[in-house]
Amino acid sequence: MTLQTTLTANVAKLMAKANVEGVGIGYKLQGGRRINKLCLAVLVEQKLPLSALAQADIIPAFIDGHPTDVIASGVFRALGIAEKAAPGMSIGHYRVTAGPFGALVFDAASKAQLILSNNHVLANSSNGRDLRASIGDPVLCPGPADGGRLPEDLIAQLANFEPLTFIGANESRMLAASLKATALEARQTYAPAITNVIDAAVAKPVADAKLSPDILGLGLITGTKEAELDMTVRKSGRTTGVTEGKVLLLNAAVRVSYGPVGTAIFTDQIISDLPSAPGDSGSIVIDNERRAVALLFAGGNGLTVCNRISLVEQILNLQVVLPK
Repeated sequence: MTLQTTLTANVAKLMAKANVEGVGIGYKLQGGRRINKLCLAVLVEQKLPLSALAQADIIPAFIDGHPTDVIASGVFRALGIAEKAAPGMSIGHYRVTAGPFGALVFDAASKAQLILSNNHVLANSSNGRDLRASIGDPVLCPGPADGGRLPEDLIAQLANFEPLTFIGANESRMLAASLKATALEARQTYAPAITNVIDAAVAKPVADAKLSPDILGLGLITGTKEAELDMTVRKSGRTTGVTEGKVLLLNAAVRVSYGPVGTAIFTDQIISDLPSAPGDSGSIVIDNERRAVALLFAGGNGLTVCNRISLVEQILNLQVVLPK
């Protein structure tokens, strides 16, 4: 049985265990150093002694012959919610705090230019039915937490977003038993009930908006690229600026807290050690050739969670770079 097949077959049981926040495929750590052996990496809120865990909640050393690794990730939280303003370019729905202006992208049909960031930055963490946001809502630059006000700081209007699906805290582990590891399969089969694959939204710039396609401190995006394990990635965020890290896990399923709004389960995510902090959500993650790899949206305890950029393009009908 391949490692991917093992992940798909066991993600439900692992996510339902107490203390588990996510699971994905990555390289095993030994003595704090990476070894060249793939494993099933299990992300936990905190590492606990076996004596503190019920037998059913212990992670076995091997599953279907594949080694496991337990990584302390803490609780993943959506990073658009920032209590304090920080230097850097900020943007936000008029009813939120602030997050970064991710990138200028294009509608795949009309080729119109759009501003890309997270749902929880541009659409107020909306599920599409809760009236938290509506198409046409004002988007400010800087975001409200950084002093943005209507009408003088209006830069765009909400154009499209992928609704977020939240679950109650008591349902979190019970509903995790329905998870599938592959994003498109999960979205087609279970997404209306519990799962998400992207936290993304776009806004249409107002007529007099003055915008640059260059990412602050990183330059112009040259294309797109699927993430690979151990890939070096960078981002430019509203709070922490330009940071660099490595891709640690692929195909990850994670549980993410959105504070009082609720908790959401995401599948087919990228986990990195890219440094980030509250207010960095919506940052585009790029590789060393400035190709867009992912859209940052959550983090915890030194780890960052990102959506695959190809899924963002597909679901929102976007192109990050127009073909020449």
